[in-house]
Amino acid sequence: MVWGVIAYDSRSTLIVMLRTLTGQRYVDDILRPHVVPFLNGLPGAIFQQDNAHPHTARASQDFLRHFQTLPWPARFPDLSPVGHVWDQLKRQMPSCHSVHDLELAVQDLLSHLPQDNIRCLINLMPDRVAACIAAGGGPTRY
Repeated sequence: MVWGVIAYDSRSTLIVMLRTLTGQRYVDDILRPHVVPFLNGLPGAIFQQDNAHPHTARASQDFLRHFQTLPWPARFPDLSPVGHVWDQLKRQMPSCHSVHDLELAVQDLLSHLPQDNIRCLINLMPDRVAACIAAGGGPTRY
C-alpha cells in the first residue's frame, strides 16, 4: 500500500506499507509520525480521508478526535482529489520488477507532478460535489 497526503500548496512524502494496515498501524506508522507534523504545519487545515477500514477503526478515530476532519460518504471516489492524483500516477506508471522499483517510480512520478495539478483538483471540489448530487450519488464525468 502507498499512502500520501496532498494540500493546496504542499504534499507529503509517500509512505510504502509492506504489511497489512490495521487501525493501530495506521495510527503508529502514518498518523502520528507523518500526518500530525504535516497538519501542524498547516494551521486551519481540515484532514480528509476515505472510509477504508484502517481510517474508520476505533484506534484511528480516537486518535483523530484532536483534529478537524471532514466526514466522508461511504462510496464517493469521484469526490476525492487524492484519488485523482493516484489515477494520474497510475496512468504514467512504468513496469516495475520489484517493490523497491515500484516505490522509486511512484516517488519520482509524484515529485514531478506539478502542484498546479493538485490545486486544480482541489479547486474542482465544488463542481464534483454538485455533479455527485445531480447524479444522485451515481457516477459522474469526474
